[in-house]
Amino acid sequence: MKSIRINESRSDQLFNFMNYTLLCLFTLTVLYPLVYVISASFSSSAAVISGKVWLWPVDISFQGYEAVFKHKQIWVGFANSMYYAIVGTFFNVIMTLIAAYPLSRKDFYIRNGVMALFVFTMMFGGGLIPNYLLIKELGLIDSRWALIIPGIMSVMSVIIARTYFQTTIPDELLEAAHLDGCSDYKFLIKIVAPLSGPIIAVLSLFYAVGHWNTYFAALLYLKSPDLYPLQIILRDVLVKNALDEEIITDVVGAAQREGMRELLKYSLIVISTIPVLLVYPFIQRHFVKGMMIGSLKG
Repeated sequence: MKSIRINESRSDQLFNFMNYTLLCLFTLTVLYPLVYVISASFSSSAAVISGKVWLWPVDISFQGYEAVFKHKQIWVGFANSMYYAIVGTFFNVIMTLIAAYPLSRKDFYIRNGVMALFVFTMMFGGGLIPNYLLIKELGLIDSRWALIIPGIMSVMSVIIARTYFQTTIPDELLEAAHLDGCSDYKFLIKIVAPLSGPIIAVLSLFYAVGHWNTYFAALLYLKSPDLYPLQIILRDVLVKNALDEEIITDVVGAAQREGMRELLKYSLIVISTIPVLLVYPFIQRHFVKGMMIGSLKG
């Protein structure tokens, strides 16, 4: 079978050339900081602080990663972030499905009123101080639950999941289940949930990334360093330049100490992004489908 070749006009060729050029420039703009951070993390501290690193690693060294693995507080922060991401995402997804499924049912006659209340919370909030006082009165200050319970359900995620159920789960399936004696709870657990793999994958990714990157809430509600997520530890290194002396005992001189700080910054950035990069490929095939079907429609 012969392929059909379409002759493009000069204006079309110019338009395509401009599009490709802009897309290439945009791609380079996004990729260069990532390449630089990775290259700097594998370079020597002297090369990093002197500005010799601009694309590829210079004087390849693993000092930064060795320092990270020796820093006990970093491991504590990493473990805490994993806990918040796993436990928090589990409750987030459960609460979102429990809220979204009834709102997708046509026989739930007050669904519009409930949905209006949900949307109201997206436009109006109590503010920072009332939220803090509420968390304090609930006894959640300096508790792991302070990072899980306040944001246990996202209204936008509920809207996306509700739309997914409305466009994917047919009413005939519910009627057939009721004729077989299936209750609403059993229908949700044994039929709706298994058929909602794409949207569950999308919600899990959104919630997990949110928990992994949580920073401001931890800064407000947590006081004990043993509960700090990795982002707070990263803040201490990047902003406050706080570095445990035990990991630089073999470094002499202020310049070398500063170089180790710079090197540790890049190594921490790389390590903090690895979990998300490892999880995404496994749910990529569900991601596009869940977003397209669960997106807002008419």
